[in-house]
Amino acid sequence: MPYDEDMGNLKMLANRKLRSVLGLFVAGVSLAAFAQSPGTKAPSVSVAPVGPITVTRGKSGEVTIHFRVAPGFHINSNTPKSEFLIPTTLKLEAPTDIAISKVTYPDGKDMTFPFAPDEPLNVYTGDFDVSLMVRPLHSVMPSKYAIHGNLKYQACDNAACYPPKTVPVDFQVKILKGAEGSAPNPAQSPHAHR
Repeated sequence: MPYDEDMGNLKMLANRKLRSVLGLFVAGVSLAAFAQSPGTKAPSVSVAPVGPITVTRGKSGEVTIHFRVAPGFHINSNTPKSEFLIPTTLKLEAPTDIAISKVTYPDGKDMTFPFAPDEPLNVYTGDFDVSLMVRPLHSVMPSKYAIHGNLKYQACDNAACYPPKTVPVDFQVKILKGAEGSAPNPAQSPHAHR
């Protein structure tokens, strides 16, 4: 029965290799997780609830969204100083016939950190606001519409940077019909009739 013995040895060898590979994989994942989370708190950015916005059809309305970076962390500004840094960006999806425009980010603050003492970074810390304009076209039916999106950011502490994350942003826009214009009737003569 040499065949059965050979098969048993092959299975035992395969099991050892599988355990070695799994051990290396688990060690690698643990090391990667440790490298990405040097701090004890996970970095986060929170968004304050945005109340309903009321806008008249055909006109623009401003929306200001308030964000907060957790203490001990900073995030890259919308215009970081290096092309290798991930900018903070707000992406929103609006229903058809509602335009989102003029997204305005605050100026970042230049700061240096122990991991790059000679290279100031342009960052947001604490509270910051992003504003934008919402403009419903004349064709939009008066009603309430949901706007959804997210803020993408990369957070860092004084020792390391974390993988990019997103925080959801949602708010409602109430569209009003607005006053109808009183255009002259082209069939009517401008002269007075008696």
